[in-house]
Amino acid sequence: MDTGSISAAGRQLKMSYRRAWLLVDAMNRTFAKPVIISAKGGARGGGAEVTTFGRNLVKTYRAMERRFVREANRKFSDFRKRY
Repeated sequence: MDTGSISAAGRQLKMSYRRAWLLVDAMNRTFAKPVIISAKGGARGGGAEVTTFGRNLVKTYRAMERRFVREANRKFSDFRKRY
């Protein structure tokens, strides 16, 4: 999250604050370590930050995603050649 804010990240992804917050909450409940930490609003406006664990989680997910896309493209390329 480059924005420092769950609401701003939600807007970038074209989703409501509630949906973004529910997704953050679900991720944080799924793992033993928090993915995102947040501070409630106030004089300084609160904020949110992706943890080191969260950054590593995203990095791992993206690597898996790239591997899947390569394999899917290879399989479908073979499929198209045969049919």
